[in-house]
Amino acid sequence: MSAKAIDARFSNYAAMADGVATLLFPHAEVVVHDLRSQTVVHIANNISRRQLGDDSALEDLPGELSATTPLGPYEKLNWNGQKVRSISSVMVDEAGAPEALLCINFNVSVLEQAKQALDLFFQASRLLPQPDVLFRDDWQERINTFLHAWLRQHGLSLEGLSREHKRELVEALHGEGAFRGGGTYDYVANILGMGRATVYKYVKLAREA
Repeated sequence: MSAKAIDARFSNYAAMADGVATLLFPHAEVVVHDLRSQTVVHIANNISRRQLGDDSALEDLPGELSATTPLGPYEKLNWNGQKVRSISSVMVDEAGAPEALLCINFNVSVLEQAKQALDLFFQASRLLPQPDVLFRDDWQERINTFLHAWLRQHGLSLEGLSREHKRELVEALHGEGAFRGGGTYDYVANILGMGRATVYKYVKLAREA
């Protein structure tokens, strides 16, 4: 942020700049330009290494500036070689004449790096088939697969299941032969957030039906 007093005409814009920069810290810089003097009058979270009083270099702005149409977003390169995505908005005075330009510069390089890391991590080519020698009977995975397919089919979420939905799901799991092993009762009970005795009761009723 600027260390010296700012012209009263730009105090509101400076406050806006400080708020946006604080919200998006540390990745966003917000710069206020005086359109009359073509100079930088306020910088919040300086990542561009510009200085107060620097030439705004706004010669390429369109002649008819409008407060209703922002300029951008557009990309540019920062001093350190990182990509910055920017958008600028025209601020007008009481008479409706443009007097300032509020520019938000967001460093997108950190997001691009995160995306590249995630893409690399989730590359399908890095995955190998599950070793049969270790998981010949992965009943937990089969229960998980059926359970979430059932939820999608019924448009439900695991967290939003009612008591009746849980009963129907247990019955459906029983129909798929999920309860042939003793450990499955505890596993399903933990997933559905219910007692083992209740799961056993629902399975018993399904068997007697």
